[in-house]
Amino acid sequence: MTATVTDTVTVVITGASSGIGRATARLFAADGARLVLAGRDARTLETVAAECRGRGAAVIVVPTDVGIEDDVDRLADAAVRTFGGIDVWVGNASLYSFGTFEQTPSEVFDRIIDVNLLGQVYGARAALRVFRTQGRGVLVSVASVYSRITSPLVGPYVTSKFGLLGFLEVLRMELRDAPGIHVCAVLPATIDTPIHQHAANYTGHSVRPLPPVTDPVRVARAIVRVSRRPRRLVQVGRIQSAFVYARALAPAVYEPVVARAYRTLAVKKGSAAAAPGNLFEPDRTLTGVTGGWRLLSWLRRTPGG
Repeated sequence: MTATVTDTVTVVITGASSGIGRATARLFAADGARLVLAGRDARTLETVAAECRGRGAAVIVVPTDVGIEDDVDRLADAAVRTFGGIDVWVGNASLYSFGTFEQTPSEVFDRIIDVNLLGQVYGARAALRVFRTQGRGVLVSVASVYSRITSPLVGPYVTSKFGLLGFLEVLRMELRDAPGIHVCAVLPATIDTPIHQHAANYTGHSVRPLPPVTDPVRVARAIVRVSRRPRRLVQVGRIQSAFVYARALAPAVYEPVVARAYRTLAVKKGSAAAAPGNLFEPDRTLTGVTGGWRLLSWLRRTPGG
């Protein structure tokens, strides 16, 4: 399918409050799409909605916890009730944590699976009900390079993203009877968003994303492109994506090397108290598109920085 995003296209975006979701909302707004923005905090969503209206888009805000299926159903219903249908569903909401499996509380592991994996399942189910009626639609799920590689200290996230990619592949095979419905996976590498500041942390140390970090606008552009010309899988960020081949070709070498590198590069010497981050309550203080990690990396490389 080749589509042009115009004012007749309705796009649902989950996780629209910050990071990739906020960047994606801005780009779709600039193209004249009608937007349905979802996230847990209504006040932050209204700020994003105001940005998008300033770009000429029609926007509604639907406070949604994607880990609750009834919330996701209400989101889809609101889109259909307001705009008459759904053309593109962008499943973007994700949570993150740092810590070994043994350090990570069960409720934290469960919550990440609920949002990152089951939230996508609920979104697909809600979107497909509409797509089947229309005979068309594009489901774009933001997975991760962690759908295809592993590293220590991020087990719940890796588990959720591996599961998501498998789910999408099965769904794509089951929808062969519906040529107008497309299932697309976007796999970002390490992206400069607030998700790392939002993350739960049980390592006992300060943490940072594994470098290099990529501009979230690159991911947003990939999402918009794939909504126009659907592709089954798009990776964003080349360096970590190269790890996919290393893991496949030499897993016995990959595992110890990556384990050592991750602990060296992502875990800092400073201590930090255990904290659940934004897993159970939204964070209203860090809601921008970027997390400032690229700037910090640049300052470290700059003499006198």
